Formats: sequence, C-alpha cells, structure tokens
Amino acid sequence: MYLNKINLFLVISICLIFFFLTYNDVKSKEIKTISGTATATDGDSIKIDNRKIRLVGIDAPELKQTCQHAGIEYPCGEMSKEWLNIYVKNFQITCYYSEKDRYKRILGVCYIGNIDSVAFKKKVKYLELNSMMVKSGNAVAYRKYSDVYLEDEEFAKINKKGIWMGKFEMPWDWRKNN
Repeated sequence: MYLNKINLFLVISICLIFFFLTYNDVKSKEIKTISGTATATDGDSIKIDNRKIRLVGIDAPELKQTCQHAGIEYPCGEMSKEWLNIYVKNFQITCYYSEKDRYKRILGVCYIGNIDSVAFKKKVKYLELNSMMVKSGNAVAYRKYSDVYLEDEEFAKINKKGIWMGKFEMPWDWRKNN
C-alpha cells in the first residue's frame, strides 16, 4: 500500500513537471493579434504602436538595393517600402501572429481592416498585405520559410509586375553579397 502511494506521487510529479516544461511552448504558439495604424519601415516590415512586425513568408528588396528596367537602375528597395506605405496609409491594419524572429520582431500576416472586419475574420486574400506585396511584384515569396505566396509570385512574374519587369537579385542573395 505504501509503495503504491509513492508510485502515485511519482507519476503525478512527473506529469506536473512535464506540464510546466511544455506550457511555455504551447503558450507561445497561441494566435495573438495586433491592430492599429501602421507605417512601413521597409518593403516587408511595418510598425504598429512602436511594435515591429515582419510580414511572414515574403522577402522584399533591401532599402539600399537597386534593380534594372530597360537598362536603367532604379531604387527598388525604396520603391517597395513606398508601395507598402501606400497600402497601409489611412487604414486600420490588423495582424495575427504566434511567434517572433531572432530580432524580436513579430512574424505576422496582416490585413487591411480592424479586428472586426470581414477581411480579418475571413482571412480575405486580396486584402492581405503579405499577398498584396508579392502579387504586385514588390516582394517575393520567401520560399526558405514558406510556400504560401508562390502563386502570387508566379502571377507577378507572368504579368511582369514590379521587380519582375526587369532584372533584380533576390533579396536574400543581395544581403549575402552586400
């Protein structure tokens, strides 16, 4: 009888230890939202209430990166940022996220509209900033981390939108070389 109580105590203790060790992992995967007015910091990042949000699954040209069209060099990194600013200006933006990157930025999927908007509740693709940036040719699908935006990238490429109208270096290659 005494041995059974010890075994029961050990099993309960192990279960409690396991619960507390895994609780933070489960808690960190909860879907959270942030909503407010936004400003673009570059072509794939915004700020809402001084909180940095990286648009997950996409990669835009770096601010100092240039591209070519008809043999003429242009500042495609700055243009990408300007496009994102046009998309967010004068709108409420809502992002959902569950994690942060190594730079402590929120990794989010963001929509035009507030938390009660149909766009956010139904995850309407044509009002999703991540998709809009890729489909307009101002960012590419960040295939190292996600394949969600490959169709949007193919659309931009076929229709020669944004950076796809000329020559450019993929942002991850440009960062590595510069």
